[in-house]
Amino acid sequence: MKSAVETLEPTKVKLSVEVTYDELKPSIEHAYQHIAEQVTVPGFRKGKVPPRIIDQRVGRPAVIEHAVNEGLSGFYAEAVRENKLRPMGQPDVQVTKVPGLTAAPAGEEGELHFTAEVEVRPEVTLPDLDGLTVTVDDVEVSDEDVQGRLDALRERFGSLVGVDRPAQEGDFVQIDLTATIGDEQVDQVAGVSYQIGSGNMLEGLDEALTGLSAGESTTFTTALAGGERAGEEASVAVTATAVKERQLPEVDDEFAQLASEFDTIEELQADLREQAAKIKASNQAVQARDALLEALVGGTEIPVPAGVVEAEVHRHLESEGRLEDDEHRTEVTGEATTALRNQILLDTLAEALEVKVSQPELLDYLVSASRQYGMDPNTFIQTLDQQGQIPMMVGEVARSKALAVALRKVTVVDGSGAEVDLSEYIGSDEEDAAADAADAAEEAAAEAAEAAEESTADAKA
Repeated sequence: MKSAVETLEPTKVKLSVEVTYDELKPSIEHAYQHIAEQVTVPGFRKGKVPPRIIDQRVGRPAVIEHAVNEGLSGFYAEAVRENKLRPMGQPDVQVTKVPGLTAAPAGEEGELHFTAEVEVRPEVTLPDLDGLTVTVDDVEVSDEDVQGRLDALRERFGSLVGVDRPAQEGDFVQIDLTATIGDEQVDQVAGVSYQIGSGNMLEGLDEALTGLSAGESTTFTTALAGGERAGEEASVAVTATAVKERQLPEVDDEFAQLASEFDTIEELQADLREQAAKIKASNQAVQARDALLEALVGGTEIPVPAGVVEAEVHRHLESEGRLEDDEHRTEVTGEATTALRNQILLDTLAEALEVKVSQPELLDYLVSASRQYGMDPNTFIQTLDQQGQIPMMVGEVARSKALAVALRKVTVVDGSGAEVDLSEYIGSDEEDAAADAADAAEEAAAEAAEAAEESTADAKA
């Protein structure tokens, strides 16, 4: 099979392929077999109709068409591999020549020629990682940080106590609420506890409740947040049946013993300071990844396949039923372009760094993803496998790992210029090498076991 590539655009190529008759012949033979199983010819059993009879009854053009349709995807995939292309969309295939349609000796029936225009991942030149420096925030735990975590812990052990005063921000108010549109009552709730300032019910409710004492009522107008009339303006009558404030426990040794495994408040505060430091150090790793990605994207020219973006935007808008929303289309187009640009860069980075994804890494990612979807891990993995999405998941893991590996090669400093060690979060080359060796040993052991089983089976036979 011969193939040639013509670059049409930085992100689009034209692939020209020539398939000899001998290479197409297996597909032609399979076409005869498949058609023989479908047609009914008197005097012949299903599947046993000879090719010459099929040529008479069905026509050789139909056989050739069947063979071409069957073999085209395989020939295209082979040409893509030979030319080391990285398609990012579906090809536009045009068949320009088919073998002769009359019986003739092998080799005299001509060839199958076709072209395929397809958008591909562009060639990208990455900046030198060794020359990059990214800056992250300092890991400085202030007394305010510790106090904030201590207050959050106290709130968990606090109690609500009724107060005889107007409600204020932070109070918990028990409310009865009725919403009407015109003369129609469209919603009603009673005995609901709501914290002023949380903003998780109706817009305007915080303002309406502030200043109300138990037993007092007021009305306000707002857009409904849910239900069949969501988005419509409604008049809402609300009554505060009780006002409560959260009383926090005293900061003392007794509280430390109640809320933790420590005996003294000093020990608890020291632990909270250590927790805050760990979180800030973890945030440094996230900040460093984001900063590195931004630096790489900013320092790299990355053409984006317009057709791939357009297809993704159409899919997104169609799923939302907003194909005619031009303003939203502009927003989604920007997001899709940014996401695809990042993907192209990270795929290029993963190849440049020769990133490999181990089975444990993939499994950890899939288990974590299954939790996000609230699914059983085994069911989630089986579903992905049936849908052919496991390779896509491998790509996601490889991109994430590529950033981590790249971070090991750049210089990471904090605000004071001191170098930051992120190995706890991004691993090390030595750890990767050990994991690769373990995977190779496991694979070799599995192959040896399989070979032993085959040998035993052959011996029994």
